[in-house]
Amino acid sequence: MTVTAEMMRTYPAEITMDRQMMAATVDALTDCAEACTACADSCLFEQHIDMLRKCIRTNMDCADICSTTARVLSRHTGYDANLSMTLLGACIQACQSCADECGRHADMHEHCKICAEAAAGASRPACSCWRPCARPQRRAPSPSA
Repeated sequence: MTVTAEMMRTYPAEITMDRQMMAATVDALTDCAEACTACADSCLFEQHIDMLRKCIRTNMDCADICSTTARVLSRHTGYDANLSMTLLGACIQACQSCADECGRHADMHEHCKICAEAAAGASRPACSCWRPCARPQRRAPSPSA
């Protein structure tokens, strides 16, 4: 069991989503963010950096979006389904863009190959998590004036 799964297991209130799925998503997004950060750093050291500018930018964007999404999904108090759904959508797009861009360089740079696989892998649990996040949440009736 990962630390993420343990933390979700110990959350003292009800979580309206599958805790295992949430933990797997957070872990995949965190792994992707780490891979993207390391790939961008490796790209910066490559000899033909001009050819990797878009890859570096895509890596950095994906890392930031995955990290932010993972942090938001880790918080359950005052859960906002609309915010989670929007972040997951952006994260899925960022992962797909990163996987595509790193995939273009995978034959020449092993770090790009690893990053492309991590980004593609992160988009799968994010997609699985998307639908439960999109479910309308029951809200308490507003107090009458």
